[in-house]
Amino acid sequence: MPLKMTRREFAMSASAAGFAAFGLGRRARAGDAKTLHFIMRNDLRVLDPMWTTAYVTRNHGYMVFDTLFALDSKFQPQPQMVGDYSISPDKLFYRFTLRDGLRFHDGQPVRAADCVASLRRWMARDSVGQTLASIIDEMAGGDDKTFTIRLKEPFPLLLAGFAKVSSLPSFVMPERLAKTDPYQQVTETVGSGPFKFVAAEFQPGHKAVYIKNTDYLPRNEPPSWASGGKVVKVDRVEWLYMPEYSTAAAALGGGEVDWWEAPNLDLVPVLAANPAVKVEKTDPLGSTTMLRFNHLHPPFNNVKMRQAVLAVVDQTEFMSALAGDLSNWNLCASFFTDGKRGRIGGAERQA
Repeated sequence: MPLKMTRREFAMSASAAGFAAFGLGRRARAGDAKTLHFIMRNDLRVLDPMWTTAYVTRNHGYMVFDTLFALDSKFQPQPQMVGDYSISPDKLFYRFTLRDGLRFHDGQPVRAADCVASLRRWMARDSVGQTLASIIDEMAGGDDKTFTIRLKEPFPLLLAGFAKVSSLPSFVMPERLAKTDPYQQVTETVGSGPFKFVAAEFQPGHKAVYIKNTDYLPRNEPPSWASGGKVVKVDRVEWLYMPEYSTAAAALGGGEVDWWEAPNLDLVPVLAANPAVKVEKTDPLGSTTMLRFNHLHPPFNNVKMRQAVLAVVDQTEFMSALAGDLSNWNLCASFFTDGKRGRIGGAERQA
């Protein structure tokens, strides 16, 4: 890791913090049709999705684990592991029943007790979960597929909290792992999601490997953002970490890999000129980049100084330096993205 970075590198790193929905490429290389080679944005170092808010760990979590609910493309919570649920008229009592066929990667069925233990661990670390935990009167579940939650007062965000994609999602793991101290990392990566993590092939700083979970039963609904049926179309996925952008671009252009999660914008024109590569925006929301004054220290503790800087800063010049062509960005006065521009989130090798 370099000891320092340029202002542009800093801004690009900051802008990368926006959420981009993670997905698999639509095709693998023609000569290796069952393995997807994927260049990830960052190095995967932490495997416990309750331990860090890093997006690379969250994405790893979505490969291996599943959630009780998930957000659809309209940001509405939809059942994912849950098959049926009911809410009492006073909004204080919730009953959840898991859908049939859920099994962990070690072959054990997913039980209500696994869900309860996983939710308790999530509540200890997540801000929404901590708020929910403060008003839970009772949460219970045993060896069957049904668990219940009784609240002291209504909490309208309960289902949305269970469905939140970031960060931290309420991933479900076996009870024996979920009972690990929330401030200690779990020692195994066992979920019930569409892929199994291959611990024996994990090389921090280089590669993470996942294989298809042949026992996974997708939901019947079509996929919609994080919700719906997750149908796996490859046998193996290899996440590769290539910190040098030029190396990653050469690997993609030369057909050594299939997908680059977040190509450097300086290299996008080069990639786009290659007929074998497709560059596309996978994040329709984009992300907000901003610079914030440290108003606690001189000279920016003086409001007049802050106003003077704002008067001479040209956002168009800044964004052009940051993201290049106008098609990659737009000016937005809000802290929330306006949806007019997506962010380039992937370059894919064509079959």
